[in-house]
Amino acid sequence: MTDGDANGMANRRGLLIILSSPSGAGKSTLARRLRDWDDSIVFSVSATTRAPRSGEVEGKDYHFISEAAFKTAVAEGQMLEHAHVFGNFYGSPRGPVQDAIDHGRDVLFDIDWQGAQQIRNSALGQHTLSIFLLPPSITELRRRLESRGQDDAETIARRMQKSWDEISHWDGYDHVLINDDLDATEDRLKTIITATRLRRIQQPSLTEHVRTLQTEFEDLT
Repeated sequence: MTDGDANGMANRRGLLIILSSPSGAGKSTLARRLRDWDDSIVFSVSATTRAPRSGEVEGKDYHFISEAAFKTAVAEGQMLEHAHVFGNFYGSPRGPVQDAIDHGRDVLFDIDWQGAQQIRNSALGQHTLSIFLLPPSITELRRRLESRGQDDAETIARRMQKSWDEISHWDGYDHVLINDDLDATEDRLKTIITATRLRRIQQPSLTEHVRTLQTEFEDLT
């Protein structure tokens, strides 16, 4: 259920929720739980210049665009963040995100610290809420990666090295949570999001409400 009235106008402005963590810290699970908790939270759909893979759907998995179109979007400030990875460009288009937050929906970003920094410095940065998830220990992080049974020892070693690079940027986030208990971390995430939705800048109707109060006060005097 979204925060809007019968005319579709938002009672609040949505948030750009950035959720980052090293691989194995529980980010994907918590992102799904947040979406189940509140369907006004939507996942950001990235744009990419790579070709669609089998089963991928345009607009659901990615927005597939040409390299020329991608570069034009970056030059015109229409990408909130972007990166060049393994020969292809990836980025978060501003238009769908702007539309979502204008209609009271929060947009959830699963990105690294570099993307988080770009979004905080973007035109929509004032509506950003960034949260970093830390594992309880490096030993536990490695155990979680190994328990997946998806990677060989060499791949796990690379993931561990990348994880430390991610962790080293923990202090660039608004909130940092140690995910030592999934349910407790989920509750803390919900508390943070609920409180941040009440920031003055997220409530565009407050100005008009105060004006109404002022008019009422003047009528009484």
